[in-house]
Amino acid sequence: MRGEATLLVDPEVADLTVVIIAHARDRREAFERLVKRNDEVLSLMRSYGDSVERVESTGVSVAPELRKGKDEKIRSYSGAVRIRVTVADLAILGELVARLAEFEAATIEGPHWRLRRLSPVYREARGRAVAEAVTRARDYAEAVGSRITGLIELADTGLTTSAVASISPAAGGFVFGARSMAASAPEPPVLDLEPQQQNVYASVEARFQAAQPDFPIS
Repeated sequence: MRGEATLLVDPEVADLTVVIIAHARDRREAFERLVKRNDEVLSLMRSYGDSVERVESTGVSVAPELRKGKDEKIRSYSGAVRIRVTVADLAILGELVARLAEFEAATIEGPHWRLRRLSPVYREARGRAVAEAVTRARDYAEAVGSRITGLIELADTGLTTSAVASISPAAGGFVFGARSMAASAPEPPVLDLEPQQQNVYASVEARFQAAQPDFPIS
């Protein structure tokens, strides 16, 4: 007997990727600019306390840029740092994005909405799928004048999560470059972000033992 359940729920966290870049004619200068900008972004993240659950540096690169031609002379150097940010308090996400947008030479990617790996929503979906399998088995048994007497086997055949389709500026969110702002500039506008709902699906296969029907089936 198959039991299925589908839940439509709000996401629990959102992931952002911040890419910081720096350019200079000298390798050391490019790296020093990259360090300074990276420190500024990390300081902003720490100022949000537990609202920002995790900050991870996922990649660093410093590379020469060559002039066109056969001599391959180095024209300048470029550097980049990728930072993955997990936001636990979705209420501050719009404000955080607005403040990140003020940083010089930064690109923001996201948000990518999701549930936590151990979210209780998954347990609820599995429970509902099992309940449906039991209900269906009882319905079939009652239809032939029988009743369920025991469980023989129960197997989880599927548990998936997918985002409900929605229109967005870019796949999974937005991408834009940020520019530095003057010290006297007004506070940035807060971007109103609507969380993308998550579709959680669970299915189970169950085998039950049933009593003999009260009347012969012929």
